[in-house]
Amino acid sequence: MMKSITLFFLILWLFIMGGCMQQTKEKKLIIATNSWIGYIPLFYAQSTGELQKLHITLSLNVSLAEASNIYAMGQADMVTTTQHEYFTLQDMTHNIFPIMLIDKSYGGDMVLSNKSLKELHEAKKIDAYLEIDSINAEILKSFLNQQKIKSSKINFINKDQEKIQTLENIPTQAILITTYSPYNITLIKKGFIELSSTKEENLLVLDMLCGKRSVIEKEHKRLQKLKKVLDKAIDEIQHNPKVSYTYVKSYLNNISYEEYQKALQNIRWINKPKSILLQKIDTLNIKTEYLLR
Repeated sequence: MMKSITLFFLILWLFIMGGCMQQTKEKKLIIATNSWIGYIPLFYAQSTGELQKLHITLSLNVSLAEASNIYAMGQADMVTTTQHEYFTLQDMTHNIFPIMLIDKSYGGDMVLSNKSLKELHEAKKIDAYLEIDSINAEILKSFLNQQKIKSSKINFINKDQEKIQTLENIPTQAILITTYSPYNITLIKKGFIELSSTKEENLLVLDMLCGKRSVIEKEHKRLQKLKKVLDKAIDEIQHNPKVSYTYVKSYLNNISYEEYQKALQNIRWINKPKSILLQKIDTLNIKTEYLLR
């Protein structure tokens, strides 16, 4: 009898230890990202402990370009991108695939200035601040083309958004700023005005979570769980914005609740994409073979 009991507890101990070892062996996955209103499902999931349960953590960066560089250098397993950074990384590494769609910009990316369009046309020189290696470049180019402002008089200045939001509104200088929510809030308080945004322009800006083929194939089950976690986070954000605000405000420069609500109006969630959007993505030559829907 004692032998049977001893054997039972030995088997139970081995089973428990085996499970613990399995959990210990599970690789921590790192997602490189940055402070953008569309990435709040990730911030919410980290703040509520849901990412930790999946052994996933965020690497928060000051710009889209820096997040991409972290991924390209192999310091992150996944990265949040627009289609611009996705194609840039594809050219660099040839090893990046969309895992899930998150949101599309609906006014969340914009061009600001301290001058009117008339004054910009009359200016001899314009200082344009942007993240050059990001979707900022496409948004600014679209704006300049649409407004027929000559690029020859543009002084392009590469800065991340944390530095851009510290810019002073100097009346003697003509300034253009390509930015995104929530960084626009501080700049508008300084007197910069919005001249254009993705709400008015026919410019599709998608946000995606992307990763390496090896990670996607090896961690397929974990990524399916992550998809459910992010879908649930988006539902919470939509139905309980005040609660979600308390979890994510620290990732968004501690903007006010009213500013948070307004910023949410500048994006559209696409985590459950409709067929018309998927068709549009196909025309952009974005690979969708691993896309979780």
